Amino acid sequence: MKVIHTNSFEETQMVGQNFAREILAAKPQKTAVVLALRGDLGAGKTTFLQGFAKGLGIKEVVNSPTFIVMKKFQIPKNKKVEQITNVGNLFYQYFYHFDLYRLENEKDVEFLHFDEIISNPENIVAIEWPEKIVTSLRAKRSNLISITFNHLQEVKREITIDASFF
Repeated sequence: MKVIHTNSFEETQMVGQNFAREILAAKPQKTAVVLALRGDLGAGKTTFLQGFAKGLGIKEVVNSPTFIVMKKFQIPKNKKVEQITNVGNLFYQYFYHFDLYRLENEKDVEFLHFDEIISNPENIVAIEWPEKIVTSLRAKRSNLISITFNHLQEVKREITIDASFF
């Protein structure tokens, strides 16, 4: 478990960016890498994921998909990614960002092929509000990384990363 304190929006993004580089450098798993992001509204989850996506080499705008539930991004596999990440991506294909804040029922994610997405080892999946789908996540816990955000002061955050598979 790692506890990190940030003092600005930019520092929170940098933590996300550095964590993405750790994921890319780690040995691939048998199922998707799943990030379960917990924290109150405004705690820094989306800010962290903006940096995380940048660390994966994704250039598109990453914002919270609250009203559409899920966004899918292709993770580039080229020399530019190696320059950005100092690691290069030889394995992962897609980054999925789920925001389940408005989810009424756990079954609501089934139409998005959620089980298929988190079973594919070529995917990295970030889930905001994972407590809404506890049953689905329990079945696939092997690559679950819990990331908890605490809002300490106006711009200060405490980020706790429990990545037991690393």
